[in-house]
Amino acid sequence: MTFTKFSMAASVLAFSASALVPAAQAADFDDYARVVSVTPQVEQVNVPRQECRTEYETSQRNYPRQQQAERSNGGAIIGGLAGGLLGSQVGGGNGRIAAAAVGAVTGAIVGDRVENNGNNGNNYNNQPVYESRPVRQCRNIDSWETRTNGYAVTYEYHNRTYTSVMPYDPGSRLRIHVSLTPRP
Repeated sequence: MTFTKFSMAASVLAFSASALVPAAQAADFDDYARVVSVTPQVEQVNVPRQECRTEYETSQRNYPRQQQAERSNGGAIIGGLAGGLLGSQVGGGNGRIAAAAVGAVTGAIVGDRVENNGNNGNNYNNQPVYESRPVRQCRNIDSWETRTNGYAVTYEYHNRTYTSVMPYDPGSRLRIHVSLTPRP
């Protein structure tokens, strides 16, 4: 090989090597882009809640018939004696006997009622009793909320416009990562 061929081969090899070095290294760096607009990305979310209130329910309650309450005969006996004595003071002869009998019967009835206080053997007089009790009523209510789930950010870098969705509002400037790679 001659010197000229050798030098030409060496120069081609050196040129090729210098061309390969930049291709092996990519230029990566951070820079800032100008933010053109920011639009919140919102969604409607249903967050159901429970609403409760207390109402009062009225119901009828019948008490079962109770057995005849024990009655006292003391009032009837005392009333009969007192009525008989008072009746015997009225009239004479057979009229006195009749007045004593009527007084004894009337006194026995009055004495019985006073002693037993009108108790006729069935408590509550078999009348229905109305009761009111609290009842808790609950139901689920739809509750729609608006939530922001990101921001559509439009920015400009070297006279080109880009849009990206981000989790926050970047403000007027956006830090970007630039990576330059030559194309073959």
